[in-house]
Amino acid sequence: MTDDQVPELRASDADRERVAEILRDALAEGRLDMEEFEERLEATYRARTYGELTPLTRDLPVPGVPVAPLPRASSGPSYPSVSLLKDQAPEGSWASRVVGGEHASSWAVAVMSGFQRRGRWTMPKRFNCLAFWGGGEIDLREANFADHEVQINCVAIMGGLNVIVPPGVTVVVRGVGIMGGFDSREEGVPGDPGAPRVIVTGFAFWGGVGIERKVTKAERQRLKEERRQEKLDRRAAARELSGSSRADAHRRMVEGRRDLLRDRHEERRERHEERRERHRERREERDRRRFGDR
Repeated sequence: MTDDQVPELRASDADRERVAEILRDALAEGRLDMEEFEERLEATYRARTYGELTPLTRDLPVPGVPVAPLPRASSGPSYPSVSLLKDQAPEGSWASRVVGGEHASSWAVAVMSGFQRRGRWTMPKRFNCLAFWGGGEIDLREANFADHEVQINCVAIMGGLNVIVPPGVTVVVRGVGIMGGFDSREEGVPGDPGAPRVIVTGFAFWGGVGIERKVTKAERQRLKEERRQEKLDRRAAARELSGSSRADAHRRMVEGRRDLLRDRHEERRERHEERRERHRERREERDRRRFGDR
């Protein structure tokens, strides 16, 4: 999108509130008098596009943004204006998957046959499907959404329909079963912030409508790889711990043997000293007796 196209974009209520907050701050700081504040505020709530909102804050500083020094040129001061552009949602986030708009693929029929809606497709605000002596699958795991709340109207007559939703999506079941059934096991599971809300309505006559919550094949493979890597890390840590334990045990064994040998050497040395001392005492006693007799 070029800069020339930005003023033509439609402004939201949140955009108008952001501009009104700038005007209130300017009034409190004395940058605007009451009359000018009321004029700009009225123009703010009448504005329909970014182009109508931008001039209202062009000469006012934005809170949290430092004001540039006054230029020397005669063109006057240049203040930062409030940014009205939306930040691009991260790839893969719920915000990036709610794309809006109307789409052609809004119904499917299976009469003694089957149908599938899966992969990278856009779920419209309302999707109608019929299965008569047949079956159908609506897979939303990789789908984008036309709105934050979408509705799937299922009619299963002696057939079956299966709705697959990804984790994080809120599911509401409002279907009726006549000698058939609607699966409501996924209803009431808390959803992620910003995730779409999927409402499943319709009826089943001698048939059934199932609702499953599954991850994608790629996500399942990623989780499997993470678990495998965690298992390998645990085994490596266990081997390292075991090796460390064996090394400690070997060191303790060597130190024990060294201490034992040192103790035995000390005992032999002490016994040798005792024998020498006894031998010296006997010799001295013998000498006293011999020289004493003379």
